[in-house]
Formats: sequence, C-alpha cells, structure tokens
Amino acid sequence: MAERIRELLSEEAVNRRISEVADQINRDYAGKEIHLICVLKGGVFFTCELSKRLTIPVSMDFMSVSSYGDDTKSSGVVRIVKDLDEPLAGKHVLIVEDIIDSGRTLSYLIEVLRHRGPESIRLCTLLDKPERRVKKQVKVDYTCFTIPDEFVVGYGLDYAQKYRNLPYIGVVEQ
Repeated sequence: MAERIRELLSEEAVNRRISEVADQINRDYAGKEIHLICVLKGGVFFTCELSKRLTIPVSMDFMSVSSYGDDTKSSGVVRIVKDLDEPLAGKHVLIVEDIIDSGRTLSYLIEVLRHRGPESIRLCTLLDKPERRVKKQVKVDYTCFTIPDEFVVGYGLDYAQKYRNLPYIGVVEQ
C-alpha cells in the first residue's frame, strides 16, 4: 500500500527560514571562514540551500553516517559509511544535518570530529525533534524548525530512499 504524504511545512516556509538561519550564521561567523560538513544523504538538499545564502567564506566536505536503514525509527547503532576527505585541524566546523531526533548519531559524530582538532564545532539542522532526544548533551546551535514526533520526508529526508525530492516537508501517513 502506498504512503500518503501530508504537507507539514511548505516550500516557501522552508526557504524563508533557511535564509533567516543563514543570516544568523553570517553574523556569528563574520570575519571567519567556516567548513561545512554535510551529513549525507538527507543533509545535501539543506546544505546546498544554506550554503547559497552564506556570504562568509565557506569550504565543504561530506560524511555519511547511518543509524536508520529502511526503518522509520533509529536502530541506535551508528556507523560511518563515508568519512571526510579533508582534515579539520584549526577549522571552524559547522555540521549540517537534515533532522535530529534521538541525538545518538550526532553525539557520536561530534565526539569523533572533536578528536580531529577543529577550532570549533557547531551544529545546524533543518528539523529538530527534541522530545525524542535520548542524548541530552547534543546542543543544536542553529535550528530551522522544531517539529512534533512524526515521521517526515521531503527536502532530502526519505522513507526507504523515497520522497527526498519533495520540495516541502511532509508527514508520512500509512
């Protein structure tokens, strides 16, 4: 049976909020260069849209970290599927994620990256589900939207590799 998708956040609302967050990042990092780390696959849409709106110098790298597989709930087991190509020593790192819920993946990732000697590490997410947070120490510095505990797709987020290309954020209703 095919899933039904209910629109939660319109394309216009998402684009407007990304611009607002980019403005804040530009102010916070004025006079500095930042190194974006896009967490693949879902983060690529958000990272591209965010980076287009940044006026400060930006470099970028990609990392793939998995804890979901084809399910709608995190498995709790985090593994690095693709590591970074560039060293982080002395860089101002901004991790860009599509969604943060339990915090397990980001807690693990931040700890791994901290050992690589960056000047700073901050976290930016398109969507945050704080009520699902298991790892309370995960501090999100830039959040576009705080959403309820529903399984969402679109704008890079998927359900079994489907629906990433939706230009809005929708809720999967089965």
